[in-house]
Amino acid sequence: MLSPKRTKFRRYHRIRSKGTANCSNTIVFGEFGIQALTCSWITSRQIEAGRRAITRYVKRGGKLWIRIFPDKPITFRPPETRMGSGKGAPELWVSVVRSGNMLYEILGVSEVTARGAMRIASYKLPVKTKFIKKVKN
Repeated sequence: MLSPKRTKFRRYHRIRSKGTANCSNTIVFGEFGIQALTCSWITSRQIEAGRRAITRYVKRGGKLWIRIFPDKPITFRPPETRMGSGKGAPELWVSVVRSGNMLYEILGVSEVTARGAMRIASYKLPVKTKFIKKVKN
């Protein structure tokens, strides 16, 4: 699963994720992709589940790009602990996704195959998505 090698701080604030994505909102590397329509946190397990679903559907053909990276640690307190004694330990890593962010891109497969692979990957994610084709100039 994905996680950063090192971070500047061990724990971060839980900020609200509202609004639309200003960057990473167009297809850059591939020919087809899926774009988030809602805001959410996507865990490293969910990103990996989507990646596995896509690679299995296309039978390891084509090239896949994952456009999001889980760089935010989420902490949990142990169960049945009293108030105080600091913030909990980091348990999992999430990627903050806003509406408009590209999640996955794929190249080297037909549109029908790409659409099917992205549909299965979107079932693994907690956001609503839509299939995007690269516009030819």
